[in-house]
This record gives sequence, structure tokens and C-alpha cells, in this order.
Amino acid sequence: MENEFEDRLIPATSVGSGIGKPITTDIYCLPIQVVNLFFVGEPGQKWVLVDAGMPRSADEIIEEAEKRFGKDAKPEAIILTHGHFDHVGAIVELLEKWKVPVYAHELELPYLTGEASYPEPDPSVDGGLVAKMSPMFPNHGINIAEYVQALPSDHSVPGMEGWEWVHTPGHTEGHVSLFRERDRSLIAGDAFVTVHQESLYKVMTQKQEISGPPKYLTTDWKAAKESVIKLNELGPLIAATGHGIPMTGDFLAEELQKLTDHFDDIAIPEHGRYVD
Repeated sequence: MENEFEDRLIPATSVGSGIGKPITTDIYCLPIQVVNLFFVGEPGQKWVLVDAGMPRSADEIIEEAEKRFGKDAKPEAIILTHGHFDHVGAIVELLEKWKVPVYAHELELPYLTGEASYPEPDPSVDGGLVAKMSPMFPNHGINIAEYVQALPSDHSVPGMEGWEWVHTPGHTEGHVSLFRERDRSLIAGDAFVTVHQESLYKVMTQKQEISGPPKYLTTDWKAAKESVIKLNELGPLIAATGHGIPMTGDFLAEELQKLTDHFDDIAIPEHGRYVD
């Protein structure tokens, strides 16, 4: 395997980068520059990694995992919400060390087996600086065919008892979110986020606000809207998103309902190559 993202340095970060924080006793969020990944499992016990961070972040992820789960700890599996560069940036190095199975939606597999590349980012969607920088972001697929396979058809999540995967396309064709009914915890990936991801200032400061999927990489807005409606109907009490600070409780319920009711105004850009 070769990490095609290794030579890419993305010139953006946030105030919380590298500062891990528990969301529940068994969900731990680690921000890496502008994206979040999640360790799911009680400290010192079996665990699963959800998403794989930015390029050049493998050492940081491994170090944090060993702090939480013990020396030489490795996950039961890696679950990918989708395959964009900021969610698989370190996966090649992680697999070289851990050699564990990777799971993603079957529609995402072509981008994870070297068969396809994602559509190019669209810098015209918003006035924010991150959107303007998006042509710098790699859009090609990667090849981890030796390790990756489709998520189970019964919607269970390997290594994550009590969780189910929910197909939430729009940001990518095979995007998934993860939901646990017991405490109504949601790992939403980029189906929606809790920061205005197009603005560099808001990304750096992590100003919390409900938003749709990152505009510059979203290609199917009809599906994206339907995915937000689907997640809102689950009634999550905790939402851990791919970008931004987790939302909980009544505030989450109010904000997610607002996004559902006003998706066209809040989420969909006024113009852009994928808007129509």
C-alpha cells in the first residue's frame, strides 16, 4: 500500500487540535487539525476506530490510542463514515501497524480500492477561505483493497455491539452515520456538522453552529437533505460530527430540527457546480 496523501500538508487547524475529549464513557473524540475521529470502547478494553484523520497524523492517533487503551493497543476494526482525504488521511500507516479489517458502505468501496476518484472540490460555493482553499484538497481515491470490505447488510457495525449503521448519502454516495439506540448516540460523520466548515476563522475557533455537510465537497444536495431528515427522525441525544464540537440534549434537538426545517437556506449554497 502507498499513502498518496503523505506529501499533502493542509494549511488549516483548530484551537482544539490534538486535545482529546470523552463524549461518553466509551466514545472519545480526537480532533486532528480540522477533522474529528473517534475511539469507541471503554478505556483498557476492546475498541474500534471510527475514521482515520488527516495525512501525517498516524503517530498522534497511535499515541492517543495507547494512552487510552494500553501499550500496543490496536482496534478490533476501523469503520469509515466515508473516504474523503480528511477521514482516511492516516489509514495506510495505521493499517501497516495494526493490520485490522476496515469497513465502509459498499458504494464507497470504489474510492477505497483504487477504482475511482471523488468529484473535484468546488471553491465557488461559499465566500469562506476554507472553501476557497478546497482545490488544494486531494480528491483521488486510495487503495486499501487488502483490508477493506462492505459493512454487513443487516446494518450491524463490526466490533460495536448495540450500534447500527445508517446510509446517509449526499456528501458522498456511500456515506454512513452510526447510531446507538440505547443512549441515542450518533456519530454523524459529515452528514451534518457543528461548525461553519467553509470559514477558516470559524474552523480555527470552533465556533459551534449547526450546518449541513461541507459545501465544497458535497455533490448531491437532494440526498444530503433526505439524510438530515432521516437522522433527525432518530431523535439523537448526542451527536459527534466529523467537524465541530459535539452537540447534546435539548440544544442538539432544537438545532437539528432547525437544520431539517430550513435545510435549503442553512445548508445548500446559492450557487455551485453541484447545486443544480
